[in-house]
Amino acid sequence: MIDDSKAKPQVKLVRGQLQIIASRNIEHRRQLLSDWYKQKAFEVFSKRLDQLLSTAPWIKECPSINLRAMRSRWGSCAVNGKITLNTHLIKAPIACIDYVILHELCHHFEHNHSDKFYRLLNQVSPNWKQVKQYLDKAANLYLMT
Repeated sequence: MIDDSKAKPQVKLVRGQLQIIASRNIEHRRQLLSDWYKQKAFEVFSKRLDQLLSTAPWIKECPSINLRAMRSRWGSCAVNGKITLNTHLIKAPIACIDYVILHELCHHFEHNHSDKFYRLLNQVSPNWKQVKQYLDKAANLYLMT
């Protein structure tokens, strides 16, 4: 945290460290950080979705992504195909982000957690169980605000 009331309030990633430049107002700092995570999440998730679409030939149009800070899920897929991803997922490794996106893309084909769904998930993400296990164990760390 850099307390500088004269500098432009911002969040920067410098050599692997987050720097928050803002006034002493805790709520302002919290909002700056939340906005920064949301922006980064949208950039990374959109890029990953574009790259992963080739592994999901059943997807005819690129689904839209919504972001939301959630406490108990990493993502969801609405009946209309819209994918919502947890903003906090940006704190996890790319393998975790890919797993969640692929999981939601599989819901475009099978909108439940049936055997058919898991067969499809196994095809597009053979190591999904290990990634999910890691994500479940690390959830408390990533879900901290």
